[in-house]
Amino acid sequence: MKTVNTKLNRRSFLKASALAGGGMMLSFSWLAGCKPTEEEMLTMPKEWFELNSYIKIGENGVVTLYSPNPEFGSNVKTSMPMILAEELDTDWKNVMVEQADFYPERFDRQFTGGSQGIRQGWTPLRTAGATARAMLVSAAAQSWNVPATEITTSAGQIEHKSSGKKAHYGEMASLAATQEIPEEVAMKDVSDFAIIGTSKKNVDAEKILTGKPMFAIDHKVPGMKYAAIVHPPAFGMRLKSFDKSSVSGMSGIMDVFPIQVFKEDYARNFFDTTTFPELLAVVGNSTWEVMQAKKQLSAEWEEAPESTFPMAGRGGGTTDITIPSGLENSGTHKSKMEEYIQKSGNVVRRDGDPESAFAKAAKVLERTYTAPFLAHNTMEPMNCFADVSGDKAVIYGPTQAPEFIMGTLSSSLGIPRENIQINLARMGGGFGRRAYSHHMVEAALISQKIQTPVKMVYTREDDMSAGVYRPTYSATYRAALDENNNLLAFHVKAGGIPETPLHANRFPAGAIDNYLAEAWEIPSNITIGAFRAPRSNFIAGAEQSFLDELAEEMGKDPIEFRLELLERAETNPVGQRNDYDPKRYAGVLELVRETSAWNNPQAGVSRGVSAYFCHNSYVAEVVDLKIVDSQPTVESVFAAVDCGIVVNPDAARNMGEGAIVDGIGNAFYGEMTFENGAPTKRNFDRYRMIRHKEAPRKIQVDFVDNNEDPTGLGEPLFPPVFAALANSLYKATGKRYYEQPFAPQLEMENLRM
Repeated sequence: MKTVNTKLNRRSFLKASALAGGGMMLSFSWLAGCKPTEEEMLTMPKEWFELNSYIKIGENGVVTLYSPNPEFGSNVKTSMPMILAEELDTDWKNVMVEQADFYPERFDRQFTGGSQGIRQGWTPLRTAGATARAMLVSAAAQSWNVPATEITTSAGQIEHKSSGKKAHYGEMASLAATQEIPEEVAMKDVSDFAIIGTSKKNVDAEKILTGKPMFAIDHKVPGMKYAAIVHPPAFGMRLKSFDKSSVSGMSGIMDVFPIQVFKEDYARNFFDTTTFPELLAVVGNSTWEVMQAKKQLSAEWEEAPESTFPMAGRGGGTTDITIPSGLENSGTHKSKMEEYIQKSGNVVRRDGDPESAFAKAAKVLERTYTAPFLAHNTMEPMNCFADVSGDKAVIYGPTQAPEFIMGTLSSSLGIPRENIQINLARMGGGFGRRAYSHHMVEAALISQKIQTPVKMVYTREDDMSAGVYRPTYSATYRAALDENNNLLAFHVKAGGIPETPLHANRFPAGAIDNYLAEAWEIPSNITIGAFRAPRSNFIAGAEQSFLDELAEEMGKDPIEFRLELLERAETNPVGQRNDYDPKRYAGVLELVRETSAWNNPQAGVSRGVSAYFCHNSYVAEVVDLKIVDSQPTVESVFAAVDCGIVVNPDAARNMGEGAIVDGIGNAFYGEMTFENGAPTKRNFDRYRMIRHKEAPRKIQVDFVDNNEDPTGLGEPLFPPVFAALANSLYKATGKRYYEQPFAPQLEMENLRM
């Protein structure tokens, strides 16, 4: 058992206070029947007592646990309360879970993204639960006049064994809420966990299955209006003029007007991404009516000049960001990247003397890998409800990052932050897209203009053609070999439009004496942003595909080759900046070798392997593939994961399965192209997604069993599957695939046969 200081930071998130009569938040869901005694039926408590920002206990023993982070399918709304319940030592069946609204004074990091929710919430959540338990014990000790050290807790019950006194938490909650916050609290040993490490069903499962309104797109209030946004038809264009009269006679249409998303002097933050700061809003009585008017609205657009805006730096100060002018094309993008491949890049890491090693090499293996822009295509289109009246605003919508849009809302609306309430809705898919919450600002500005509550909804075409994309990337790898096929040097040069995907200090850096990493970037006016496992989602596929080809050139088994490099990185590392643990990295490769029976594949199966470290976690994957009727069919995927302690195993496996299917779909089909600045794919009739029948027949996700604190899980299983798939395709077809997506190339190969 270890102790932890309850004063984690300047925020008093463990402040206790009695709360009579309660006030439930926006929504809650029953987990199961709550029975403080066998005789009592489940009833809502008459009184609630708040022990800290995360926990309320009813007088009848019912426990409400708040989930601080927004939920978009990663199951944090279940997993975070499980951590609280573990240290509180309550019975999971007596728990209700509520989505906490945005409340930065009480909750740490209300941000779902970067696969950091559980990792960064681990200690604060455990501390909150353990503190509430300590206060209940203190209350019982005071009430029973016995030493607190003689009191034990279990499944929501408090007991003093020598006197035979017992109580459920509800009986002590009122007194506990008046206790002083202890300076330090003891937390459980991992071996004593009873909830963490067991599988619990999604607390919103019943709502999801029965279609009960729970998403912002379902939200309604009496008298609200509906709005649609009209974006420029291409990146690099802006509004010149519009004719309101072209839709003024249409049924249900109230108004059409322009909105300016940002104040001109506002220093945007990283998540204030939008290429179209000036938009047209169409407002009316129903979503259908405003969308019909949007199609008929007469508007004139013109090419936008180069522009500059201030960007707030993380350490203070601002930097001017320039958006280039022009209407971009995918063909031009490709030729520009080919140009940059031939140039020297910005050296970001150099170990040894790679130039000399390449100069004396007997053989040099060089390969270039590319991947296109990708669209997010969230299941629930972007939407938001806003009610702005006077100097107050209530916002209800899907966002991964409420803390990063609050300042923008305040600036754009001219309303103090403390007068803006952001209520967090469950998201119908996020994958990075909803970290960029300009849709909230748009809805709020529309409501402020018309002085009426409004719901603003994007169409699928809006989302796909005016979205936030995964950049297009390219990476060139070179390896120098001597006459005995020993590896002398390794060189990676990677870039993209408009950012580089390079992580210079990741494997195989640290495992090779002579190592060179270079980066380059090409400016663009196409909006880019976080996409599941940013940058890693491309560079892992390129790196791990090259390592496979290099292993073959050297006559080595691909897993053994990686393990040899990792052993070097562990026993005699090169450099001081390696950001991975070679032993844990090797551990997932060894585990997947065992679980997949790597050396004994099924007959007729072609298999490929890949491994990658990102978001503080290690993943190795093996893809088994067959060619059936000239089409590749993924039979099985085996994944080995080291993400520390797994809070909710079934949910963790489900998340891993989803990431693998998502990765296979993007590797085969994902692609967004541009002509004269306009996206060429505006809906699913042209943007190909993976179909049910194309998912793997079997996915097996296994976790390394250790007591390390939890690390990322939502993203790390996504990047490795690209290369594992490419490597299995090579085994099946005899052809290496250097360009994503793979499906068009496979189709061309079939046409030639």
